[in-house]
Amino acid sequence: MSVVASGSPSVTATTRPSTASPSVTGPSTGTAARPGGSGDPGTAGGSGQGRSTVDWRIRFGALSLIWGFSFLFIKLGTDGFAPLYVSFGRVFFGALVLVAILAVKRQRLPRGARTWGHLAVAALLLNALPFSLFAYAELTISSTLAGICNATTPLWGMVLSLVALSEDRPTRRRFAGLGLGFIGVLTVLGAWQGFDGQDPTGTLLALIASLSYAIGWIYVRRTLSDTGNSHLSMSGAQLLLATAQLAVVTPVFSPLPTSFPVVPVLAIVALGALGTGLAFLFQYGLVAEVGPTTATMTTYFIPVIATAAGVALLDERLTWNTPVGALIVLAGAALTQGGSRAKASRRPAADAVPEPTRRPAQQHPGK
Repeated sequence: MSVVASGSPSVTATTRPSTASPSVTGPSTGTAARPGGSGDPGTAGGSGQGRSTVDWRIRFGALSLIWGFSFLFIKLGTDGFAPLYVSFGRVFFGALVLVAILAVKRQRLPRGARTWGHLAVAALLLNALPFSLFAYAELTISSTLAGICNATTPLWGMVLSLVALSEDRPTRRRFAGLGLGFIGVLTVLGAWQGFDGQDPTGTLLALIASLSYAIGWIYVRRTLSDTGNSHLSMSGAQLLLATAQLAVVTPVFSPLPTSFPVVPVLAIVALGALGTGLAFLFQYGLVAEVGPTTATMTTYFIPVIATAAGVALLDERLTWNTPVGALIVLAGAALTQGGSRAKASRRPAADAVPEPTRRPAQQHPGK
């Protein structure tokens, strides 16, 4: 649902990751700049580029597939490498893609110590921490369950936005969505069976990762919503910072790998280059062309695709409560987002596409 979404996961204070949205997220997910201009994805002013020759529905489907498969890539990556190395590879290859595009477009990275300081915090909350938590979680839980946990990001975001964002007022509909989402999580976990068959530690790590996305998006909304830099520039800088953070931490907590099995290596390259780098560009173009509401609907396809991929390709076990609970979670997430869209259209927020005369709002690219 981010920089992916994730599995950033896609989100508006909203989705990616989210409060639901991508991630140079992750799927969810997950960087600090969210696609929001009305023209060239590489420019702050949004001028100068026509629409893509590829129909937006095809790009929407490709983006959903990329983020949905991110959880399968994580699972494959952890088969050969420690979780921190999976996360490091993810941000490293994602950064390579965005920096290469920056060079082609002849754009510069952001300037100013204050901006870089905020980006460092965003890199931790939206990339380094949640990517690592999801990788650790998938050591003991299925990629299917991880994808569903990622879909709880909008629920966390609603709770936090009520406290941190004064313009987000609670409504009965949003509270109903929160309650419904909580019921969905309990259904997925099989609460009536005492959570039998689900690893509580792995599940908790995945839920904390989703919470980190929500905290990160609110932080970005408050600190990086009007910097004057292009989304591509901000995203590239954020992924470079996340790469630096994990480059320092990873060797301390995990021994250097002694072998490089082909499948895990390819999975990590795909996770970074596609799910964290290229997916951001897809999301940016979609938001510019069809608006954030339609573009961030990828959030609701990610757990479906993650479930299908896990069951079909990894032979993961699927019981009735998993898809039923996932649908309940998604319904709750949709309700929590419904109350704020009218407001979003009246103010230059992180979840609104700016007018050509406005500076672009910032968010994180992809999950």
